[in-house]
Amino acid sequence: MDAVTATVELEPADLPAHAFDLVIEGMTCASCVNRVERALKRVSGVVSAEVNLATDRAHITAHLGSVTVADELENIMSAVRDAGYTVRQVAGNESASADDARTEKKDRRELLYVLAAAALSAPLAFGMLAHLVGRNWMLPGWGQFGLASIVQFWLGARFYGAAWKAVRALSGNMDLLVAIGTSAAWGLSVYELLVTPTGREPILYFESSTFLITFILLGKWLESKAKRQTASSIRALIQLRPDTARVRLGQVETEIPLKQVRVGDIVVIRPGERIAVDGRVQDGGGQVDESMLTGESLPVEKGLGDKVTGGSINSDGLLVVETTAIGSETTLAKIVRMVEGAQASKAPIQRLVDRVSAIFVPIVLGIALLTFLGWWFATGNATLAILDAVSVLVIACPCSLGLATPTAIMVGTGIAAQYGILISDAEALERAHAINVVAFDKTGTLTEGRPIITGVVPAMGIGEAQLLQLALSVQTGSEHPLALAVRKLAEAQGLLPTITSRFRALGGRGVSAELAGREFLFGTKRLLTEHHLSDDKLASEAATLEASGHTVSWLAETTPVPHVLGLLAFGDVLKPRAGKAIELLREKGIQTVMLTGDNYGAAESVARILGVDDFFANLLPRDKADAVAKLRREGRVVAMVGDGINDSPALAAADVGIAMGTGTDVAMATAGVTLMRGDPSLVADAIDISQKTYTKIRQGLGWAFIYNLAGIPLAAFGFLNPVLAGGAMALSSISVVTNALLLRRWRPSGVAGRP
Repeated sequence: MDAVTATVELEPADLPAHAFDLVIEGMTCASCVNRVERALKRVSGVVSAEVNLATDRAHITAHLGSVTVADELENIMSAVRDAGYTVRQVAGNESASADDARTEKKDRRELLYVLAAAALSAPLAFGMLAHLVGRNWMLPGWGQFGLASIVQFWLGARFYGAAWKAVRALSGNMDLLVAIGTSAAWGLSVYELLVTPTGREPILYFESSTFLITFILLGKWLESKAKRQTASSIRALIQLRPDTARVRLGQVETEIPLKQVRVGDIVVIRPGERIAVDGRVQDGGGQVDESMLTGESLPVEKGLGDKVTGGSINSDGLLVVETTAIGSETTLAKIVRMVEGAQASKAPIQRLVDRVSAIFVPIVLGIALLTFLGWWFATGNATLAILDAVSVLVIACPCSLGLATPTAIMVGTGIAAQYGILISDAEALERAHAINVVAFDKTGTLTEGRPIITGVVPAMGIGEAQLLQLALSVQTGSEHPLALAVRKLAEAQGLLPTITSRFRALGGRGVSAELAGREFLFGTKRLLTEHHLSDDKLASEAATLEASGHTVSWLAETTPVPHVLGLLAFGDVLKPRAGKAIELLREKGIQTVMLTGDNYGAAESVARILGVDDFFANLLPRDKADAVAKLRREGRVVAMVGDGINDSPALAAADVGIAMGTGTDVAMATAGVTLMRGDPSLVADAIDISQKTYTKIRQGLGWAFIYNLAGIPLAAFGFLNPVLAGGAMALSSISVVTNALLLRRWRPSGVAGRP
């Protein structure tokens, strides 16, 4: 039989996906962002591309076909270069502030350009001011030409280069508007200088072109300085990581570079030192300040077996720590990545701005042309027509449009991270401002999640110790809080587990395991019902316990003779700020709901004490997700707060999932917001920073749109000269960024100062 070769067409989703982060230099406005995104999305294999003007970064996801990762990256970078921008890859360990030295060098160079432009423009400014008081101290025409030409074609060369690249790409941007506007003012002055008869004083406008370029350079430098401040929270987080660690090898302690530390190494942290790695305490103990990571202002006591996090400070005592995570796997690195990811992502409202900016520059060019033609035909004065058209071009530069959203998101997510609120993407941040229902899981979210056994009730024919020992054995493979409570009491009584097999977790209902050929179940009343098991006497006892707020778990044997062996009653304590969390949400007009797998009595008791508006008990994981979906179908904007694997479906089903950082990695991966410490009152704070950030976004966009809607007509009708237009344009961008920076004053509830 001949061999047959089949070609299988892979769908994009079947191909391996790779993410690339690029630094893109040369973008000046929202139109540039649009152009780069279009260029990136035209590259074969690129699935998504998000470009951020405030960070000068792009995040690209691509599915690779037959090309290698290196080839794909080169294709992507070539597309950016072809669009007219400088591009480089972000190194694996490079963060938003890792290239501070490069940025500072660039800022110094930009400042020199500003100072040079100001120095060259000063004689023209001095002459213009003298003219206003009746003095003719203006330089001769050719002297003005010399100074203005240096500013125009040396300091302003960047505008021509970027404008030419935009034209080649059949697009437009701020640089094109500036290049056309300043060239028109300079060219008009040269024309007047050449045609004015000898003996007459020409009317020149060189100061307009030089002032415009000086104002724009100054505005861009100030804007760059302000943008750097928006990333200050990221820099603060990165600076928490020390450069070296003291590693113990035998009895010798050696200080080595942090990058040489490996998992399993023993690291020694002396009092007052910053902890270099994530690890577990092997010896010693003391107070650890975790405020910059979790927002918790009070030091946390650490002892044998406790986890410590790199970046926190050992306040007192000597800590000997076994390293459990290094490099990109540390908690600090994950926090930085999450915040950077949120800052690089694009909020839904920004996509509307991008669509507007895509057509903005062509419309402005059209308005400028109509302004020129209108004034020329109306007055016959071509000079006046050109100046008014220049004013339109300059005042319409869409810098502030491109900066309004990303700067507010950068500041909002950064300050939130400093107080232990990690927002994973801009979409979650934007959605959170409209939340009107918060659904809480109970155990581990509103309660401590560390229940204790309050009662052991055996059935006939079995003792309390035997019941407890069987419950311990059946749950040997479980890390559930109830299993830990069983283990703790059993250890206190000196009981040891018997080896079991075929352990299974039964989602939301309990566990099963085999012991010496017999199958046992341990879990909820629902689990017994599924197996048609009951005990009337114990059922009465269980009802009494549940009515008083206890959680009841049943132990039963299914082979050889199915029967109930007894029950264990568990009690849990409320988290200290659980009541405050509900109170803060009520003050915001937000309804609260509790969704729990616990019995009705335990749920009712917690809901009554906390003042929760509504609650649902005996829920499986899918039931929680269904409850969230039902609330959304009713038109509510729902946040789900949980900490466990069983909460993941509900977290995913909500408009915004909020995970407790003290919970499981699965819950945190599913959620859009993670609270780094187990304080439910942070839920209200997360919504509050979202509302404040969204307000700043709307203010910034409102200012940008109003500025252009008002400024363009004023310029078109001759009420703004080019110099005023240039100053106003620079001021608009600075004001938008400065307004966003006011978010740095935000504090969570009950916090007077920075952690």
